[in-house]
Amino acid sequence: MAIDTELANTNWVRYVAVRDNGHLDYINKANKCDAFFLGQQWDAATKAQLDAQRRPALTINKLLSTLSNVMGDQIQTRAETTFKPLHVSGEDLSNELAVLFKQVSGHQMLPWKESEAFADGAITSRGFLDIRLSFARNTQGEIEIIVPNPRNILIDPDAEEYDPDTWKETIETKWASPNDIEVLYNKEDADYLRLNSTNPYIADIDSVQRSVERFGGEGHYPQYDNVARDLVRNIRVVSRQYKKIAKARFFVDTATGDQRPIPESWDRNKIAQVAEQFGLGVLDRVIERIRWTVTAGPCVLHDDWSPYQHFTQVPFFPYFRRGRTMGLVENLLDPQELLNKVSSQELHIVNTTANSGWIVKQGNLVGGMSTEELEQRGAQTGVVLEVQDISQIEKITPNQIPTGIERISYKAEEHIKTISNVDDNALGQDREDVSSKAIKAKRQRGSVNQLKVMDNFNKTRQLM
Repeated sequence: MAIDTELANTNWVRYVAVRDNGHLDYINKANKCDAFFLGQQWDAATKAQLDAQRRPALTINKLLSTLSNVMGDQIQTRAETTFKPLHVSGEDLSNELAVLFKQVSGHQMLPWKESEAFADGAITSRGFLDIRLSFARNTQGEIEIIVPNPRNILIDPDAEEYDPDTWKETIETKWASPNDIEVLYNKEDADYLRLNSTNPYIADIDSVQRSVERFGGEGHYPQYDNVARDLVRNIRVVSRQYKKIAKARFFVDTATGDQRPIPESWDRNKIAQVAEQFGLGVLDRVIERIRWTVTAGPCVLHDDWSPYQHFTQVPFFPYFRRGRTMGLVENLLDPQELLNKVSSQELHIVNTTANSGWIVKQGNLVGGMSTEELEQRGAQTGVVLEVQDISQIEKITPNQIPTGIERISYKAEEHIKTISNVDDNALGQDREDVSSKAIKAKRQRGSVNQLKVMDNFNKTRQLM
């Protein structure tokens, strides 16, 4: 579009302000929850220290089965969307909307995208569906539904309600390649950014996107050869949708008071013709409209009024309390860590019991075995020790396993079940002596524990 340093800087400063006021805290939480779900549950420094001491660091990933159960419930209870008219005259329209929604849902693979957004919310506490028009296959546009990375969506820090219509702005930030910018926007800006990749806005590498959410994993920085220079996503694009005061004209039904916005492209003659034909009035009002500004470095890729009446992002929050979001993993982090540490300690105690060490008089070993070899092989099954004096060698009596340590690991597992509301009944691990009626009743009660999460997901569907 053009190089506009002032507008680009305004967009960037606002992005930094929103990022540093709550979003980075969410990033840290989301990264930890994601890592625990994937089984990466030990701090790297602690793991290295235990390895150096030759002590076990077990990972007993109970979160995977727990979250898989909840996500499986969501898949089993997928909603069938229908439209019902408020009046008899709207019955035909409701049928057409139902067919249209079914066609769009199938074309966009909406059930699977909903499950993906649900998984994002359940694990990281925030999931999003992005709904907009795409002109890739149809010049008149068709509905496109995307599941963006929730780490890339920055919410208005002043927002306090679930419904995005009450927010003042949303920002999406992501890394793009010069080819992406040329296809989506224009060649001039792509050429400028391709040759000026050292711009300070572009080179800002923060934790919002430069992390592990790529197939290359963490620390993936490909070599910039002639081919990769156009393909590697190394240009940060900041796409900001924000509300701004503007004047607008509306058609008004003088009998009912209903009003509809007049398209900006209509001239005064067409407005007068339609108003006269349908008996409508014309009203000028000051309203909030959505402005859409997209920048990359000093380049303004897009700056215009949004063609939509709402923000394109539709959120899903499993639990929401006045601006605070919570998923299903946060409260399970401590019990999972407790289970890993206690299980590792149990194994360490067993290992030290089997190889508690030896007391040997200097020079008592014969047959070529050294004390170092005894240290390494002393716990092997069938090891034979050749000594000069049997009374001068003694196996160290190991410490007894502390009473109740196995009880702690049991409690850790129970904490995970009770906090997540996913017990043995939900996991299909009931005892054999429990009647089928009792199992059915418990499972029905267990499904009630997840109703709030499912209800919020239905709210997301309503907003969509």
